[in-house]
Amino acid sequence: MFARIASVNAKRAFARSASTASTPALNNIRSSWKTLAQEEKAKIYNKIVEAQKGDWKALSLDQKQAAYWLAFGPHGLRKAPLEKGDGIKIFNGVVAVLAISTGLFYLIRQAGQPAPHTLTKEWQEATNERMKEQKANPLTGITSEGYKGSGFVHLPQDQ
Repeated sequence: MFARIASVNAKRAFARSASTASTPALNNIRSSWKTLAQEEKAKIYNKIVEAQKGDWKALSLDQKQAAYWLAFGPHGLRKAPLEKGDGIKIFNGVVAVLAISTGLFYLIRQAGQPAPHTLTKEWQEATNERMKEQKANPLTGITSEGYKGSGFVHLPQDQ
């Protein structure tokens, strides 16, 4: 019973302190947030988080606005809108990444082995003949009646 009374009294005291804890920093949190030190930002954030754990009806209007702004404002993961010149930085970054990846692709292709001998046109034509000899896929494939496809030849005609 004493624990319950102590718990109720603690909640009331916390609600009273939460309602009177409207510091000047909370009044203009939007304009002063950028200029605050990291310690002050952490202190204000922790104070708002603790105040929200109590009764929301006991929060002052400044605390409610600060809690909303801290949750959804343009800071932290939600950065402020792009400023002038940010678009060019982003464009240059994308172009740089594409250039680096194209260069790496080219270097890897140069260092790689040549194409396998099974990709030559002669090999693919020989595969067509072998499949015709074995009567492979007689319903829709290379040995079917009226087949007009190229079979296993996948290279352009000029190679």
